[in-house]
Amino acid sequence: MGMSEEEMLVQMVHDFIESDASSMPTPIPSSSQAFSLHHHTCLLLEGILGSATDAEMEVFEKAVKYVREMGDERKKSCVKKRLMMKLRMDGYQASLCRSSWVATLECPGGDYEYVDIVMAEENGASCRLIVDIDFRSQFELARPTSAYTQLSNILPPIFVGKEEKLKKVVSLLCSAAQQSLKERGLHIPPWRKSSYMQSKWLSCCQKVSTIPYLNILSTKELFQTGMSGFSQAEVRGSRPKGRQGSGLSSQFSDLSINCC
Repeated sequence: MGMSEEEMLVQMVHDFIESDASSMPTPIPSSSQAFSLHHHTCLLLEGILGSATDAEMEVFEKAVKYVREMGDERKKSCVKKRLMMKLRMDGYQASLCRSSWVATLECPGGDYEYVDIVMAEENGASCRLIVDIDFRSQFELARPTSAYTQLSNILPPIFVGKEEKLKKVVSLLCSAAQQSLKERGLHIPPWRKSSYMQSKWLSCCQKVSTIPYLNILSTKELFQTGMSGFSQAEVRGSRPKGRQGSGLSSQFSDLSINCC
């Protein structure tokens, strides 16, 4: 099966920037060639990010809203947990994922944390949406070129998308980051390569999940509603919408670990 135009452009950009991996010297492009390549790369990235499904847009809007509401929270890990819980309260099958990978000769080991959602598609199959509130910051560089700065600014601060979309974005940005480092005369560290960056979201991970979080009545409310004869476990899920704030921290005592 032939590659699509989008895939061919991604490969073209990647091959051009990675051409010095061979023993042959890297040809120096003219200013017009460099501008044309950068222009195509920006258009390609905008096209990839702009081709969002209805489900991706719906989750993105909710994630942006919730993260803004938690703006005073300093710890990113707490924001991710709270975002996961809020998405669960909206009925999404959301999980907090903690990925980790071992070091190799070419790639150092590491770990990362993000949120994912498993959703059903129209054809009955399930898909995985990656939700990362730290996405843009993962591609920050020291002394970036103006071309790389313009490209990285296209990235949304919060990424929501399928794995296929993430792979394309990471491939483009890592290639551009390496080109930026070369132009600045800086060493290209292994953690700037696409294989390392993709490991953050696509390597084996543990899903930190909770019981389906619907709503929880406090003991005081149980007596007020005449339900004091029942335990909280028996009436879990009956709290009216709009009063969902309490009980968030206590839910993390029920965390369980599953390997995806």
